[in-house]
Amino acid sequence: MPANAFSRRQILTAGVSVTAASVALRGGAAAARELEGGNGDPWLPHQADAPAPLEKPGYVFFTPKEAAFVEAATERLIPEDDLGPGANACGVPLFIDHQLAGAYGRAGSWYMQGPWAKGEKTQGFQSRMTPSDLWAAIKAIDEHSMSSIGGKLFADLSAQAQDAMLSDLEGGKLDLRGADAKTFFKMLWQNTKEGMFSDPIYGGNKDMAGWKMLGFPGARYNYLDWVDRHGERYDQPPVGIRGRPGWDSTG
Repeated sequence: MPANAFSRRQILTAGVSVTAASVALRGGAAAARELEGGNGDPWLPHQADAPAPLEKPGYVFFTPKEAAFVEAATERLIPEDDLGPGANACGVPLFIDHQLAGAYGRAGSWYMQGPWAKGEKTQGFQSRMTPSDLWAAIKAIDEHSMSSIGGKLFADLSAQAQDAMLSDLEGGKLDLRGADAKTFFKMLWQNTKEGMFSDPIYGGNKDMAGWKMLGFPGARYNYLDWVDRHGERYDQPPVGIRGRPGWDSTG
């Protein structure tokens, strides 16, 4: 029998065990108490999943060489053009840096134990490596660049050469010494988009430029004035979690 296959008997037995455990828990003494008048509330308002804003303006995860790669790579993926600023101007590299330095980089909320069966493409990220481990592949990319393209780091290559190497990453053609090139490129592209269109509180999407390009209104608390205005273009500026620059302290 394959390691990930179960018989009908095993499934039924597991179900009975879970049910028995649930009954046993319900039959035990419950640690319940009544809260009255707001005294002793075990929570505080506005504290559930409160976002952690970016407080430090500099890099805290990437080394200078790594930061140079990220700045160059993300700018090739989302370059400045007539529609708006590129990834660098929008703070995308800084967003990625601080995310990797936190719980996301450690895969803090992910299940990272075995079994390690090969996943399907539709299942998304299936690597044993945490995001911060995977991003360490920058060193291998730069070494490949140094050895194959005139002794230059990725950040020092021409835009055309950078595009060619990014294409090789996307196609899985580079050996990253343990990290899968396709998986790395997918994460690079995903994190770049997240930095471009996330709330500015996290360091990316500076001045809400990403939202403005899309016409996304952001985190406005209601749209009561627009409920009956069907077919009209929404012309109000976007609002972030912390508000928007045009508001004063009482806005």
